[in-house]
Parts: sequence; structure tokens; C-alpha cells
Amino acid sequence: MPFSGLNTNKLQCSSTYELRGAPCHHTIAADKLAFIYALIAVLLWSTVATAFKITLEYMTPLQMVTAASVVSFAILSLVCVIQRKSHLLLLELRKMPLYYVLMGLINPLIYYLVLFQAYKLLPASEAQPLNYTWAIALSIMAALFLKQHIRRRDWVACALGYFGVLIIATRGDLFGLSFSNPWGVLLALISTFLWAGYWILNTRRNADSVVSLVLSFGLALPILIIASFVWSDWSNIPWQGWAAVSYVGLFEMGITFLFWLKAMKTATNTALISNLIFISPFISSGFTLRKSLSHSLFNDFIRRFFVLFVRRRAIINTIFTRRESQFR
Repeated sequence: MPFSGLNTNKLQCSSTYELRGAPCHHTIAADKLAFIYALIAVLLWSTVATAFKITLEYMTPLQMVTAASVVSFAILSLVCVIQRKSHLLLLELRKMPLYYVLMGLINPLIYYLVLFQAYKLLPASEAQPLNYTWAIALSIMAALFLKQHIRRRDWVACALGYFGVLIIATRGDLFGLSFSNPWGVLLALISTFLWAGYWILNTRRNADSVVSLVLSFGLALPILIIASFVWSDWSNIPWQGWAAVSYVGLFEMGITFLFWLKAMKTATNTALISNLIFISPFISSGFTLRKSLSHSLFNDFIRRFFVLFVRRRAIINTIFTRRESQFR
């Protein structure tokens, strides 16, 4: 039985023609659109690592999640109103209340608490590349739970990606296995599977993207607000902290979520878009030039570039080419 959230005709068409070595017309069009959505999301996510570190200078991870979620919820709700989808919120919640409670607990609550604590323990130049291996986790979980076909070169790319993780975690000391902050590394890696699992669950639910996100954030906010007032102090936070956390809420969570969810629901295979995320550390490094990159991190970037090189044909052949035998 096909999963809800994915286009059945698209999947049938894909399975029919890809077995013969050629995708059909609307499969190609869908993947092109998914590629564009994913690329926009990646470009926006590339700017937030510095904002994370600035915010954590003035706020605790719990405060940061709470404030950023408020901003994100406001933006997503505004989009929902503009698109005249407000009436769908209650209807959708009544259909699967426990599902949306679970989604809200995963993201933003648990995922961002884990992620921001990892950023607090690790330098941004280490935390971000580790966190961005969620693209590998996404491909693996899509193969396991969505039954999407992952080719041999994709598994090789996944292995290379995790080899890069080991280089970052040990700062190049592969044989000594000396970790700079084992707890921070572990949290960063746990966050990858939380994040990938959230998007896998989202694609299995054939609901409007904006409505799903508004419900997830809306159900998590009361818990976050209460917890933040009980366990933290909101006084004496300077404007720099509020500005940085607002940026995180807008470009890490709010608008960017919409683009990525649209990409996930449009793509015929998540492997086609998930490896785009490895571009982000390259772009992000341009925003953190004040801090020199370590030799091990530079080596990891080179290996990630090689991952993209190995997997490029999975994107190029499927998205941007049409073979002559397409409709035989």
C-alpha cells in the first residue's frame, strides 16, 4: 500500500520507468521542483550557525527553543491565514490529535533542546557538520521505513559521510579516538535521527504542509513556555539575544521548514535531495571566517565534497536528463 503524503501516480510511474532506466515526464518535473525547494532551504539553513552561538551567549537552550518557536509559530500562522487555511487546523487536529502531539514533542521540543545543547558544548564549526549528517540518516530511514531504493553508490556516500563525522569528532586523531567533547558529539548525532524521523513521519501524512507545521509548533509551545518560566530566568536578556533568536525562529524553523517539507513531499526519492545538505557547511563557513577552521574540519569538508561527487549522478540523471528510451 502506498504511503499517504506521497503521490501514488508519481510512485507508480517512477517504479515503471526507473526499472527500465528512464524516469517519466511528470516524475522529472516533480524532482526538479523538489530540488529547487530543497536548495532554497539549504541556503537559508546555511546562515543560522552563527545565530545559534550568539543566542546561546545570552539564553539557555530551553529559552532559545521557546523564543525561536514563538517566532516560528507566528510566521507559520501568518502564512496559514494568508493562504486561507485556518479552518483546516481544527479539522486536521480532530483527525489525528495524538499524531500532532507526537510531532510537536519531536520538533520543536526534543530535537531543538538536544541540538542547542550540542551547540553549547561544541564549537559551531564542529557542531554544524555533525548535525548536518541528518541527510545521511534521512536516506537510511527512508530506505527502511518508506521502502525507497538506495543504490550502492548512495550507501558508499553514507559511509564516507560518517567517516567525516569520525574525523570531526576526533579532530583528526582517528587512531587515538580522542573526542573533544563526547557528550556534545553524541547529542549532535542523536539530533540527526530525531530530525530525519520527524520528516519521515511528515511525508507519511497527506496533510497540508503549513497546517501540519502550525499544529506541531502550537501544541509544543505551551509546554515550552511553562518549562522555560519554571527553570530559567528571562530577565536581563539584551537586544542582541532577542535579535539572534528571532533570526533563528524565522530562518531555521519558520520559512525554511515550509520549503523543506514541500521538497520532501514532492521528491520521488529523498536521496535525490538529502545530499544537498552537505553544501551547507561550505556556505556556512563564509559566515564564520572570524574563526579559523581546523585542519581536521577542512579534511572533512573535502570528504563531504567527495560524497557529493560520488552521488551527483543520482541527482543529475534523475532530475536533469531524459533518455531516448524513455517511452518505449
